[in-house]
Amino acid sequence: MTAGSSYAQPGWWKRSIRGKWGCLADWARVTMAGMDPVNVDAMLARFSEHWSPKKIAQINDYDVRNVKLQGDFTWHKHDDTEELFLVLSGELTIQMRDRNVVLGPRDLFVVPRGVEHCPRAATETAVLLLEPSSVINTGDAGGEFTAEVETLS
Repeated sequence: MTAGSSYAQPGWWKRSIRGKWGCLADWARVTMAGMDPVNVDAMLARFSEHWSPKKIAQINDYDVRNVKLQGDFTWHKHDDTEELFLVLSGELTIQMRDRNVVLGPRDLFVVPRGVEHCPRAATETAVLLLEPSSVINTGDAGGEFTAEVETLS
């Protein structure tokens, strides 16, 4: 670093951050969000309803969501995105038109974009989802299972 470089000037990092984030307050919010660990089990203990995803973290434009499932969902698809299911407890069957995928604890499966699927769980099953923040849980189907995503903090 030379004496004439912008890095040698006092406060260079503030100017750099302001240029990228707009202001220091925005930078602090962006970089500090997510710095605390999230206990997935503690988040699951905070709700009991089924088929109602809860946002527990965010990665870029993606939500990390917890959801409890029991019974049959609705057939649907997401034309613009894949959907990741990670089973935390219980057993989840992801029905697709050409096959069924059965997942147990610590199993994950990615439903490809545009593939019609219908999750079902015979007993209460806890799942972690990773999907874009804009995704509606019922995809193109709508209906009684459509849920607003609540953020748990």
